[in-house]
Amino acid sequence: MDRPELADFLRRRRQALQPEDVGLFRGPRRRTSGLRREEVAELCVMSTDYYARLERGTGPQPSEQMAAALARGLRLSLAERDHLFLLTGHNAPQRALRSDHVSPGLMRVLDRLEDTPAQIMSGLGETLVQTRLARALLGDQTQFTGLARSAVYRWFTDPASRLIYPEEDHPAHGRIYTAQLRSVVTQQGPKSAAAALADTLRGRSTEFAALWSDHEIGVEYTSQKRLRNPEVGFMDLHCQTLLDPDQVQSLLVFTATPGTESYEKLQLLSVIGTQRLTVPNTTAQ
Repeated sequence: MDRPELADFLRRRRQALQPEDVGLFRGPRRRTSGLRREEVAELCVMSTDYYARLERGTGPQPSEQMAAALARGLRLSLAERDHLFLLTGHNAPQRALRSDHVSPGLMRVLDRLEDTPAQIMSGLGETLVQTRLARALLGDQTQFTGLARSAVYRWFTDPASRLIYPEEDHPAHGRIYTAQLRSVVTQQGPKSAAAALADTLRGRSTEFAALWSDHEIGVEYTSQKRLRNPEVGFMDLHCQTLLDPDQVQSLLVFTATPGTESYEKLQLLSVIGTQRLTVPNTTAQ
């Protein structure tokens, strides 16, 4: 780990970022060149003290997970991310296999959607970052670790992951998840993380194994989604998708037609946020 170089790199990247770049308001009394340390720490989901120690060159060696969080928070390009990993004493991630670095372009769009449910997904169905309203609508999907980071894995191994959708839609979701995973396996090859995920699911889910044997390709979602939120009930939403083919990532944006009941529910959810006002029913579908 090269602490002096890391400190200088972090400081200069922080100073280069402007509040508008990350969806923050520039107040009239701002004197800081770029972002404040506490603002970057919040973007990286770490304590201000921890980040400040890294900038001073006195902090501990960041783990790979913390290095990835720094790269996302500072909106680094892939080249800058690789440089950051090397400065922290880690090998640069293999670009073909690592999908947890978010495209700076997608992050710039997401930063301007704070009042909208939106999230960035990897090709394996991993939720990389969510807006506040996306967490309220869908739950915190960034908390999972290991194979459970993938929505595909959770769909076929955790019944609770299906509660957000009407039961009659479950078969269609299973077909779509399976077809999407097969496409990623084809793109990334038999030794990829996607192929390993498919192999694991074939051994753990008879439903997935049966769908996989059908060899369906091109089964896609429509823009219409019916979702169930424990606080406001069912909503009919539109889901628009922005793709970044270079990094096999997608930005999902959920909206409701103005004047509809679903629109009013989404407005209410923006006020409630992630508060839970009802007792979860783990048996409901």
